[in-house]
Amino acid sequence: MDIDTVDLRVAIGGLALQNPVMTASGTFGYGEEFSPYVNLHRLGAIIVKGISLQPRKGNPPPRIVETPCGMLNSIGLENVGLDTFISDKLPFLLETRTKVIVNILGDCVEEYAELAQKLSDHKGIGAIEINISCPNVKKGGVAFGTDHKMAAEVTAKVRKATSLPLIVKLSPNVTDIALIAKAVEEAGCDAISLINTLLGMAIDIQSRTPKLRNVVGGLSGPAIKPVALRMVWQVAQCVNVPVIGIGGISSAADAIEFLIAGASAIQIGTANFINPQITEQIITGIKNYLQEHEIDSVRKIIGSLKV
Repeated sequence: MDIDTVDLRVAIGGLALQNPVMTASGTFGYGEEFSPYVNLHRLGAIIVKGISLQPRKGNPPPRIVETPCGMLNSIGLENVGLDTFISDKLPFLLETRTKVIVNILGDCVEEYAELAQKLSDHKGIGAIEINISCPNVKKGGVAFGTDHKMAAEVTAKVRKATSLPLIVKLSPNVTDIALIAKAVEEAGCDAISLINTLLGMAIDIQSRTPKLRNVVGGLSGPAIKPVALRMVWQVAQCVNVPVIGIGGISSAADAIEFLIAGASAIQIGTANFINPQITEQIITGIKNYLQEHEIDSVRKIIGSLKV
């Protein structure tokens, strides 16, 4: 089989992608930062750094710590804010042939809905991804994604505010991931992405102080891949919307595992910091795998796990 005949196209809700490789929010800036290293036109989608209504400075440093097989971060959702994103960042993204997905975040349900509504007014945005790992200030700081009722509420509000394809990004810091997934599906999302980072911490034993100024942070990288893979497989069994796999993917083999487990697409996160060209290499690697196994479409391996 000729590698050029391999079909990598997938669909996420109403969004058609040229291949299943996307960038994970918070690890690829606003796209332009990686343009010297990656042919952005080749990617399935670029998911930008999470956007809030107003600019955020984030947490004070130190806010990144390397860990065995991973990284802890407590960036604090630093971003330029909606207005600056639209005026300064979006024009560059719209020049690429790659689909643009905007990750949004807020402190209350109303902020999510307002962001979605305002973004819907701009042509060229392919979909919205909701970060529900954020704390709900009206509920005492409890993260939206740890309570199925709050997760459903914010999803439903955003659904009413936009006609764009809606992806909900789930937190792994819950007892029952399937319960949250089914709740957001019933509330109207078009796809589910998982997982966000796992909570962790690191300590400097010389000073006996936390290595992160914020004490705890989000663990990402290869260390979390087995947990992410299990959760993707679990969620893919219980929902009817497409699932997007995230968590420790750093090779084509990793990506293919997630596809076999039931993911319709994958996102590359921490690996971008180690190898800025990893997204393109994974696209090529998936094509090589399909060609070697004489499979003409990537869609034929999605959810093909034999148990």
